[in-house]
Amino acid sequence: MTLNELAILLAALALAAPLARWLGIAAVLGYLVAGVLLGPFGVGRLFTEQDAEQVLHFAEFGVVLLLFLIGLELRPKRLWAMRQAVFGLGAAQVVLTAAVLTVIGTLFFDTPWQPALFAGAALALSSTAFALQVMEENGELQTRHGRLGFSVLLFQDLAAIPLIALAPYFAVTAKQLAPHIDYIAFAKGLATIAVVVIVGRFVLDVLLRVVALSKVKEAMTAAALLTVVGVTLIMESVGLSASLGAFIAGALLAESSYRHELEADIAPFEGLLLGIFFTAIGMSLNLRLLISEPLLIAGLTALLIAAKAIVLFVLGRWQGLEAGPARRLALALSQGGEFAFVLLSVGRAAGVLGAQPSQILAVVVTLSMAMTPLLLMLDKTLTRKVAPQRAYDPIPDNDGHVVIAGFGRFGQITARVLRAKGIPFTALDISAEQIQFVKRFGNDAFFGDVSRPEVLEAAQVGRARAFVLAIDDVEASMRAAEIVKTHYPDVPIYARARDRMHAMRLLDLGVKELRRETFLASLDLTRRLLLGLGYSQRVAERTVNTFREHDERRLNEDYKLASDADKLIERARGSQAMLEKLFEEDEIEEAKLAQAEKPQADGKAKSRAGAA
Repeated sequence: MTLNELAILLAALALAAPLARWLGIAAVLGYLVAGVLLGPFGVGRLFTEQDAEQVLHFAEFGVVLLLFLIGLELRPKRLWAMRQAVFGLGAAQVVLTAAVLTVIGTLFFDTPWQPALFAGAALALSSTAFALQVMEENGELQTRHGRLGFSVLLFQDLAAIPLIALAPYFAVTAKQLAPHIDYIAFAKGLATIAVVVIVGRFVLDVLLRVVALSKVKEAMTAAALLTVVGVTLIMESVGLSASLGAFIAGALLAESSYRHELEADIAPFEGLLLGIFFTAIGMSLNLRLLISEPLLIAGLTALLIAAKAIVLFVLGRWQGLEAGPARRLALALSQGGEFAFVLLSVGRAAGVLGAQPSQILAVVVTLSMAMTPLLLMLDKTLTRKVAPQRAYDPIPDNDGHVVIAGFGRFGQITARVLRAKGIPFTALDISAEQIQFVKRFGNDAFFGDVSRPEVLEAAQVGRARAFVLAIDDVEASMRAAEIVKTHYPDVPIYARARDRMHAMRLLDLGVKELRRETFLASLDLTRRLLLGLGYSQRVAERTVNTFREHDERRLNEDYKLASDADKLIERARGSQAMLEKLFEEDEIEEAKLAQAEKPQADGKAKSRAGAA
């Protein structure tokens, strides 16, 4: 690749993502379109087929870095806790999808079962890069269906290894089945994984510590990249997945004290290379084949997406997901994956697949990748327009109860205390998935959007003793508070405030009983910190209480000046000086108390000495 081509590629990356965000589509789709326009079959034709292949091979290192960073986030204990989802749900997805695609291939395309099974297994694997990137962009990676999706993708990466090793078994010749399997290579692969685990566990952290002692930032960045490159070379030398090796190395370094520094050093390279990877996928799309066989390729793409999505949806429901999250999981992983390109080329070399079928399937995989962000965007648009089947769960009659709006980590603590005291309550949450999850642990909660008047009426807020506002979303919290204040002014509101601005908005509605969600926890931790630094119990509590009184007083005074930005800025500048003065007064008072207590302590010591 020339310097001019590199400049063009970087310019495309710089423009594609912002334009995609401006158009309201996924950044991944922007990279794909840019690749199609620049590629050998696009409008610009600035890159040849050989260039596209070279760029794709180079940019696959971005997927390796992505898996390494994911491994850094997964501590071994957490990975062990995921074993059921990885080897249960993941194995079920690969096996069932491969079986469905094999049946379709043999019955409808008159393909022998061996190549049909191999192609079905290859197409059962989804794109780790696409799926994770799209779920992260949509904020779904930390949801339950996002975590299940990651578990499936992790198993697929594991499954790619034996598929590559066993490719000769699927080969069909005119005479017989080729039975040769390289068991020695398979044993070498397992041994290599064991070596990577041992080295990563006992050696890597020590080497990173030595590099860190130099205090040269560039050396640490180089060591971080060398770790990933080294693992990649080792894994590829025995024919294994570099992505799997990078994930293992990352997971083993998850307990390292240098984990965050490694992540900060590698993240920029990972983002850039992933952008190049998606652009290269767009470049490699064979538009000539698409034009010559449009109906066949379109049909196969729709068939692949439909088959995978149906299997994933059923498995998602089996795992206890509601229809919406199960559908999102199915769409996010419905595409073919980057390992499909590898397996198709391996299958072609081993005589499992012919040249024409492997090229057609490669185009199908590419199109299925491009469809993923579009399908997720379409799903989100349609679910917004279609009215939900239920506005809220049937809520039993109650009187003299407490209504808890929001049954997440905050609301559940309140509910547990009320239950222990025998105080009746009605808990509501907008997430049907959350409601189903907490019910598995014996909690009684109901689905409903508390920012809707009919839901609050169904919860008999007018007959409640109190209304606890524990919603995480600020705007939904404000709507609910406004409705309660307007329609049920006699019901006291006890509110959770996300931050100072949220607290001021609640005060503006007349909500007096509110607590900022991290304020008291931060103060308690600070008190324990002062104790750990050697301060006495009395000094630590006095300091924290002084700060708390000062900050709460300032919150109320800032609220009065909320409409005057200049006065707020002036007051913020003087607040620190006032706080320091209060602490000085506390020190003087503490010194007086200590002086007054000294004679009493001396008298007690003398009396004990006399008694002795």
